[in-house]
Amino acid sequence: MVFTSRDYTALVRSYGLRQEFITPHCPQQNGMVERVIRTLKEQCVHRHRFETLQHASRVIADWIQFYNHRRPHQALKMKTPAEAFALAA
Repeated sequence: MVFTSRDYTALVRSYGLRQEFITPHCPQQNGMVERVIRTLKEQCVHRHRFETLQHASRVIADWIQFYNHRRPHQALKMKTPAEAFALAA
């Protein structure tokens, strides 16, 4: 059984992307995403007390911007993802 919404699937396709699904209950197949979600929780979500959904959305969006554009990553030889992917393009 696959858990996804029709709206999300349509959005993904509108960008020319293809969804990939992992075997249920096998998070090791999705290690990179599992790790970034863990980092998001540890470095952002668990450090705030959100008052509203809008507050949470704003704080998380700011953290994602920081994560991708200002935070160096060891796996990228201390470059940010934005720097690493700009070099690869």
